[in-house]
Amino acid sequence: MANIQSLDPNASPLSYYGWELRRHREALGLKQGQLGSLMYCTGSLIGQIETTKKVPTRDFSERADVALKTDGTFSRLIGLVLHSQLPSWFQPYAQMEACAEYISTYQAQVVYGLLQTPEYARAVLATGRPADLEALVSARMERQRILEREKPPLACVVLDEAVLRRPIGGRDVMRGQLQRLLDASDHRWMQIQVLPFGVGEHASLDGSFTSMRFEDDPDIVYTEDIVSGHATASPDTVREAALRYANLQAAALSVEDSAALIDRVMKECYGDPS
Repeated sequence: MANIQSLDPNASPLSYYGWELRRHREALGLKQGQLGSLMYCTGSLIGQIETTKKVPTRDFSERADVALKTDGTFSRLIGLVLHSQLPSWFQPYAQMEACAEYISTYQAQVVYGLLQTPEYARAVLATGRPADLEALVSARMERQRILEREKPPLACVVLDEAVLRRPIGGRDVMRGQLQRLLDASDHRWMQIQVLPFGVGEHASLDGSFTSMRFEDDPDIVYTEDIVSGHATASPDTVREAALRYANLQAAALSVEDSAALIDRVMKECYGDPS
């Protein structure tokens, strides 16, 4: 096993996290197993995180702060660590998303990332056969923390009906995911609409896209292809995206009718837990 002292704490956020974890542990004279007992985990996990063999979670970080009395050090570091686990091409988008005041998105295939449950995200991300699936799931959940702010971004989401009916992860996962959409639709800063199959051809048959508005920076339109993402502030593209989104919203069901459809699909397709 690699020695943490041979790691450069400046090499990456993950290396710095592991270096700091060992430094604080040794300062208290604790062995890995002893710290694990205090944190209700194994000493092996402590060692894996200290040597960057495993990516820590937010829950681990919060427990580390309590056990090591570090006044929130690891809870602050974990955001940087998980951001660094995102694909390099996606990291600029995540940074912009975190700064946006208004987000509008049309999703044709899967639930919008900020609204995915951990189980649904795991099933979606697994299709890419990543080296560390759990790190990607944790990073996606970390992105969702922007919705927990005192002043979260205003978000308008249009989902194709296919998103509701595609059984990603199985019945239990889909039931939980659709319930998550229903719960989110109750928040005043979130508007969720469904574009029903009956619409037929529509303004974005080309695929999904997301627009973001900022307080001081130009609007951005973001799209993805099979291997990467593309962001542009081109005024022509921004105007075209705004027109397409307005047409999608007009063709979609109302917020109330969308919630009723989500509820009906959840019960008819994935079983009513009651």
